[in-house]
This record gives sequence, C-alpha cells and structure tokens, in this order.
Amino acid sequence: MRVRRQARCAGPILHVNKYSSVTGHTSLGNNVNFNGMKIRGNGTVSIGDNFHCGEECIILTDNHNYDKGTAIPYDSTYLVKETIIEDNVWLGSRVILLPGVHLGEGCIVQAGSVVTRSVPKFAIVGGNPAKQFKTRDVEHYNRLKSEKKFH
Repeated sequence: MRVRRQARCAGPILHVNKYSSVTGHTSLGNNVNFNGMKIRGNGTVSIGDNFHCGEECIILTDNHNYDKGTAIPYDSTYLVKETIIEDNVWLGSRVILLPGVHLGEGCIVQAGSVVTRSVPKFAIVGGNPAKQFKTRDVEHYNRLKSEKKFH
C-alpha cells in the first residue's frame, strides 16, 4: 500500500513483493510487479503495463552537477531527467537505470546491468554499460500480445 500512496498514480493491479520505494513523480501502469525497486530523484518516472523487475533494482532520475557547477567534485544543484519505461518490460535483478533512459516496449535488461542509454523496442541488453546482444522474436511477441497473454 505504501508504494501506491507514494506514487503519483498507479494502475489497479500492483504487486510489491519486496521492500520498494518510489517518488511522488512516479506513474505506474497496470500489472506492475516490483521485487525490490528503489526510485530516487526529482525527475518523473513513467512505467507502463505488465512491468516486472527482479530484486534490488534502482532507477535514478537526477545527477549531481559536476561539469558546469560552481564547486568540485560537484555543486549543490542537480540535473533532472525523465525516465520512461514502456509496456511489457522486464528488468533482471540488480539493474540500475541512469537518468534520462527510455526503455522501449518489450525490452529485457539482463541482471546486473547498468543502463546508461535508451533501449529500443524488443531489444535484449546486458552489461556495464548495457549493450544490445539480441532482439526478441517480434512475431511471437505480437501474437502473445494480441492474445492478451500477460504474466
């Protein structure tokens, strides 16, 4: 119930299986499944329908101003960015999303990855920094989607 209260909005089905926290700038779609998610920062986060994450995932939405700031190693201002996660995305355990990332529909992020850039639809990515190494079978994906077979 705490995640639903913290979020700006949430769809009717929300599963929080392990301690998770979101910000008031977070919008959650329907059938969102958290198994230990921490969303931090002042940027907006939009998570689509049928989202799943493994344990200990982190979404960061702002960063210290280190490049154009008034002090070293950084000043007291933050660079705030929006994070968008489209429908049917799956994050493995211990994934970190850096500020400004956009995850396309149906993409999968391998456990332990650090996502520094946006990921296209249906891509399967992994590593640090995460790189695409495969694409989902789009025809099969679309068939399951049309049959409304969501987990």
